[in-house]
Amino acid sequence: MKNQEIEPSETGDKQGTSTHWICTANHGFAPYAQEELRRLFGAVKSTVLIPGEVLRVTLQEEAEQVIEAIAGKPPVFLRHLFHIDWEWRASEQGELAAGIDELVAAAMSDPRLRDAATIAVQPRKSEHSLWSDSTAELKDMLQNRLSELKAEFVVRDADYIVSVFVGKEFIYAGISQPAHNISDWNGGAVRFQREEGQISRAKFKLLEAELTFGIDFSVFREALDIGAAPGGWTSFLLDRGLKVTAVDPAKMHPSLQNAPNLTMLRKNAGEVKFREHQFDLLVCDMSWSPKLTARLVSELLYALVPGGTAIVTVKLLSKKPMALIQEVIDMFQQSRMQVQRAKQLFHNRDEITLYMIKY
Repeated sequence: MKNQEIEPSETGDKQGTSTHWICTANHGFAPYAQEELRRLFGAVKSTVLIPGEVLRVTLQEEAEQVIEAIAGKPPVFLRHLFHIDWEWRASEQGELAAGIDELVAAAMSDPRLRDAATIAVQPRKSEHSLWSDSTAELKDMLQNRLSELKAEFVVRDADYIVSVFVGKEFIYAGISQPAHNISDWNGGAVRFQREEGQISRAKFKLLEAELTFGIDFSVFREALDIGAAPGGWTSFLLDRGLKVTAVDPAKMHPSLQNAPNLTMLRKNAGEVKFREHQFDLLVCDMSWSPKLTARLVSELLYALVPGGTAIVTVKLLSKKPMALIQEVIDMFQQSRMQVQRAKQLFHNRDEITLYMIKY
């Protein structure tokens, strides 16, 4: 079956300039990532490689301009991208082995890799890919083939990343600095090891927020966790050494019952009162209407110190999530909150995470 084509926008074209990219979003949100690119660059043409998640995108801009524009206005839904430096098509150029040989030769001859101290090899594949084995086996094979390079192979924090995507007919590859890919995790898929006794996977959201937004949670003194049950975020903050007030009418996990720095209030958030400026951190991860959540959090912001931080997830229940996000951001800005970043993290599902500071 041919790759599905998404119609290009007709908002402009720059003659003689085009670059090609592999772009990734959380599953089901690739159309919104494409819309973000259209708003930044105008004309966008995309081919679906993994439905709802991975696109091959053509932009009418030089690679350096694309990287600079995305760094200047970080996207909400676009999770990861890499510039395609090299591509190979099976039907025209032989069997897969020939494509791998050409890929390795191109990488070995690239001066960036010859001078690199550390390299990360990040392969991915589509369903019914030319590469039938696992991506782990593809990574091992590529690293073995590239072993004549002087660099050490690492998972993250590399000097350069070799990104490879093997589809049904094509192999795409690019060499880039980690900062140019939005995320230096393979495909932007941030992986954490589940710990013994971990209350819920919700903890991963704060772990990822810590990395993505550059937040050091250990510098905070006292946190308010709204809609805390069963306690995944509360547990994370206690582990970072904070005093935590957890608000939720539902029961918290039994492991938290005797936590010395925890105050649990079995109430709805609209029923509680706190001292003014009691907290320097407010977090909220509730499965409520996004506007209702924004209103509820806003009503409790008196308890957050000026300069305090808020981390709030926004559920995307609307068919127009980009408009909804802007409306929620406007509500928080009217409550003296400055939005530092809005991002759909890898561990978000049908939601985004807002990182805000009170002024």
